Amino acid sequence: TAPSRETVYLFHEDLQLCQTLSTSLVPFNVAVWRFSSIADCLERGNLSEANCLVLDLQVHDSDGTSPRDWLYPDLCIPIIFISDLPDVAGTVRAMKMGAIEVFTKLVDAAVMVEAIQLALVQNRKRRLRKAEMERLQTRYSLLSPRERDVVPLIVGGLLNKQAASVLGISLITLQVHKRQVMRKMEAGSLADLVRMAMKLRLPYWRGGYFRAA
Repeated sequence: TAPSRETVYLFHEDLQLCQTLSTSLVPFNVAVWRFSSIADCLERGNLSEANCLVLDLQVHDSDGTSPRDWLYPDLCIPIIFISDLPDVAGTVRAMKMGAIEVFTKLVDAAVMVEAIQLALVQNRKRRLRKAEMERLQTRYSLLSPRERDVVPLIVGGLLNKQAASVLGISLITLQVHKRQVMRKMEAGSLADLVRMAMKLRLPYWRGGYFRAA
């Protein structure tokens, strides 16, 4: 489900472009915030709340800093770059920085709106994945040390009796730990737990050794 209102941060000096995009995105319940510089964004905006960035590569602060110098690796926001005359090398660099599109300044507004919509869909999926991962990590943090010892064994396919032997505990104790693991991880089945362990990249038991996920 899409958020009640999404926000596009536009780093561009052209006020007309901002107005055009704002009008075009109204039916999709998307707001466009225009910033003339990084300093302007730091004063009025909150980058972590943006759902998409549209960056003009020619926009610079008075000290020469450009928006792309301000990006950090774990920002994880879909980015659309605008450039005067993007070349192949520049486009490749932009893609490595997280760009999903690189346009010239003469790009049609309808094309830009379509790209923004795709970026917002991508961002929703990313946020859902992030939220799911955070929930899994929270559940895993509730496991006791011994319960964490049990997880690699049962997701590795060992029978209860085998897992108990590896840990040097009784079968009944192993079964108690296993029930606690399933309850705390909110796993409806062993297959659910295996999928969770894969997403958390937990090691698993195979052939007498712990294997990396």
